[in-house]
Amino acid sequence: MNEQINFEDWLKAAPKAELHLHLDGTLEASRLLSLAEKKRIPLSFQTLEEVETAYKFENLQSFLDLYYLGASVLHDEEDFYHLMMDYLQRCRENNIVHTEIMIEPQTYLTNGIEFPVFMAGFKRAIADARSQWGQSALLILSFLRHMPEGDSLHVLELADAYRDDFVAIGLASGERGNPPQKFTELYRRARERGYHLTAHAGEEGPPAYIRAALDDLHVERIDHGVRCVEDESLVEQLCERQIPLTVCPLSNVRLRVFPDMKHHNILQLLQRGLKVTVNSDDPAYFGGYLNDNFIALYRELNLNRKQALQLLQNGFEASFLPAEAERSYLEQLRNFAEAR
Repeated sequence: MNEQINFEDWLKAAPKAELHLHLDGTLEASRLLSLAEKKRIPLSFQTLEEVETAYKFENLQSFLDLYYLGASVLHDEEDFYHLMMDYLQRCRENNIVHTEIMIEPQTYLTNGIEFPVFMAGFKRAIADARSQWGQSALLILSFLRHMPEGDSLHVLELADAYRDDFVAIGLASGERGNPPQKFTELYRRARERGYHLTAHAGEEGPPAYIRAALDDLHVERIDHGVRCVEDESLVEQLCERQIPLTVCPLSNVRLRVFPDMKHHNILQLLQRGLKVTVNSDDPAYFGGYLNDNFIALYRELNLNRKQALQLLQNGFEASFLPAEAERSYLEQLRNFAEAR
């Protein structure tokens, strides 16, 4: 028991990078309810218990329905400031020294909230966290694949005024019926603007979506990607090219990609030599932040120290950090491991 507690403490204390995190997915039930009450927005539930019951999702779409309802309570700069700051405080608690956060403007624009409002709140929170405890945070301009590409192209143009605030673009929302090829023009224009490129693929979508993200969108990393194992040649390609996979274990279980954590394939992927990383996706909805994901891997899959160190190292190496900053964080991780 002491050994277990000690290793869990070690996992919690280790410096980490988180690369797959949707900011709207960090909206905790308590803040959701308080904002809804403050703004007199009717919800289908009134108590924390009712919200928690609603979090028992049958599939990705049932989650997304609640996810977009939650985002509808965000209206002004202060709302967006607190949304961002709440998550950055979680980073501090989880020893996430660097995070790359997916921002989805289409969610807010649909609700009549324009870039200057939400970006002012986000930027102020990031600046405060940086000055108060040295938090490193980069933003990913994430697009909703269930919407037309033309809408995404319009948002990409709106984001030109904030180009220096976003390091990459991403592609999220439901995979089914929305293959990567739908967004080839979006990714072409993003490449021209100098963005790094990532996309969700191989969560509920087939391995062919991972291939398309690589071949048609020319992405540098894959968000999720766990279904790559259904195509052996794809696994070999991902391994050879060292394309990072930003895996979200608790999310995958909650959305029934895997029946339970004991059946998750993340450590098998790691053993095959793929550059897999651990992330929390939408932690307020899926039962845990980054430390909770690492501890679940330890308790259910017997994650050991060597595997944990590789996953942590992969997180920094797969980031969109400048090379010098990446080296600095990797040195911080090595020093931590040697000292403990």
